[in-house]
Amino acid sequence: MSTLQRWWRGPWRTPLLAGALVLVAAALSLSAGMNPFGAADHHGIGLALDRPTLLLASDLAMIAAALVAGIPIMVKAVRALQVRTIGIDLLVSIAALGALVIGEYWEAAAVTVLFAIGHALEARTMNRTRSALAELVAVAPDTAVVLRDGVQVEVSAATVEPGETVLVKNGAMVPVDGQVIGGSGALDEASITGESIPVEKTDGDPVFAGTVATGGFLQVRATGVGADTTLARIIHRVEEAQDAKARTQTFMERFSTWYTPAIILLALVAGLVTGDVVLALTLLVIGCPGALVISIPVAIVAGIGRGAKDGILIKGGEYLETSARITAVALDKTGTLTEGRPHLTDVTVLDPALTRAEVLGWAARAEAGSEHPLARPLLEAAAEEALDVRGLPEHTEPVPGKGIVATVDGHRVAVGNPPLLRAEGLEEDPRVTAEVARLAGLGRTPMVVALDGAAIGVVAVADRLRPDAAAMVDQLHTIGVDTVVMLTGDDRRVAAAVAAEVGIDEVRAQLLPEDKLEAIAALQSGGHTVAMVGDGVNDAPALATADIGVAMGAAGTGVAIETADIALMTDDLRRLPEALDLARRTVRVMRQNIALAVVTVLVLLAGVFAGGVTMAIGMLVHEASVLLVIANAMRLLRPRRPRDPRAAGTPRTHPSHTGRAPSAAPGEPSPARDLPSAA
Repeated sequence: MSTLQRWWRGPWRTPLLAGALVLVAAALSLSAGMNPFGAADHHGIGLALDRPTLLLASDLAMIAAALVAGIPIMVKAVRALQVRTIGIDLLVSIAALGALVIGEYWEAAAVTVLFAIGHALEARTMNRTRSALAELVAVAPDTAVVLRDGVQVEVSAATVEPGETVLVKNGAMVPVDGQVIGGSGALDEASITGESIPVEKTDGDPVFAGTVATGGFLQVRATGVGADTTLARIIHRVEEAQDAKARTQTFMERFSTWYTPAIILLALVAGLVTGDVVLALTLLVIGCPGALVISIPVAIVAGIGRGAKDGILIKGGEYLETSARITAVALDKTGTLTEGRPHLTDVTVLDPALTRAEVLGWAARAEAGSEHPLARPLLEAAAEEALDVRGLPEHTEPVPGKGIVATVDGHRVAVGNPPLLRAEGLEEDPRVTAEVARLAGLGRTPMVVALDGAAIGVVAVADRLRPDAAAMVDQLHTIGVDTVVMLTGDDRRVAAAVAAEVGIDEVRAQLLPEDKLEAIAALQSGGHTVAMVGDGVNDAPALATADIGVAMGAAGTGVAIETADIALMTDDLRRLPEALDLARRTVRVMRQNIALAVVTVLVLLAGVFAGGVTMAIGMLVHEASVLLVIANAMRLLRPRRPRDPRAAGTPRTHPSHTGRAPSAAPGEPSPARDLPSAA
């Protein structure tokens, strides 16, 4: 399609044609010595055929302009009436037809042409607010270079088969989701994560469709093609989110269904009481709730679009509004505040008949059937020490929040925290209690190993804090979050050490999944609107109970993208305050837009009754308010991140930084008075 054809089919055809007719009418009227934009000099129904030829031609041109611009509006009004909807188009149609009937041709043309111009500008600016989605679609690759029978073949990206080897050369766009199986290189993943700094990729690393190679050469085994890629899921999610209505938007739409008929009734009453038809028609024009109706959806589209550009996927307008009210954030520890890759630090032998290797071996063999994050460091350490941990236990029984019980070579092995030992019926052993306390005080996670009902040792693992954890907590406080809570199944002394390190307000430790749920419910009953951040199965009940569930590192995990209220594409913790800050700014823009729309209508109403506001002026101001509302929403598209207090040198005011320790959950000892800092 040529540029001319696209223009002809675009939104500007009608206003430009109608505008040209208005200019012709104005020229003819001026040629006859008459002001074309003044009040009509021939009041009455019907066209005055006895007027001079130039003025008659001017009137006909004005009528033509009103019809060219007005007929599409009337068609929309009729279609809306067919589905029992009284919309803005009906108000404008009645006003324009009334003006034509009483001979106010300029007013009729002005109202319809300005309305058409406003719609064209509105469409153009609305498209810009949807630019985030357009940019995502634009980065979807069309072709791929695959290796078939040792030969490089360029094929459509949609025809790549899962398992095929795709070649990604310097400067090329990755066409599929996959895993690097050869070569090395750097990828710009901004389209997925919002981070423009290239990420180095080597064997085993995941890659995503839509990212761009900035150096090197990669061989990628395709795992996701076409609609089964992270990029496709993001596009689908953003499309749905931008169309999902906020509660305020739903309210405004219900309000409009009553407001618009009320304006028609007001105009009718005003016309009957005053006998001034022009006044009645003017009331119809200035009463149009266009800016009011568009004030919220345009802000939602812009806010969600900005988030998508930054790797923050928000489920829809309702979730944006709820996120803006968040006053408490609950965080899981392992995998959220920490890197989630613990390593073995200690093996303490309590049974003199056993060696260190035997204690570690029993623990590793019991954990061989576990998917818990703390199982992996035991297995890796056993493998590094050449211990024979091959094979699986005869029976494995995970105990949520406590540990695991397994049957290994006919022996019952339990690995977990002290509550697990009590559940196993073991008597309290002072040596176990002292060792667990020592290791926990060092910020490590101790796990007692019991063999056939007797404690034989204690193993401990430690995880590293994410480097941006403290900055994230600071930023949450900076944007107005009152309370940051850690919910963890770990020992309370380990949790307290981590909390003191990052500035957490409140710690709730040794929690079972149902305890986390109760903790969220308690925060809510205390008046908080709660966001929960977690990534484990243990967090699922709490995530479902929280007002907003947040998933981190969602890139490559289709379930998280589809189900989380807020999905952060990377593991960068600072994205969380960014997401909440974006929600707050979006809601502020929504409120500003509503206020602007209401004030505009009130001022115009006052102007009409005070005199001086005509239909043309009313429509001009009305359309200007619509464009102003859109422009205000477009400010959200500008990139902005919450101020980092550390980077700015701002003194931190968090309790942990003023010497006051994080508080413990009700019923727990205050943790920081007698606990050392994290290791």
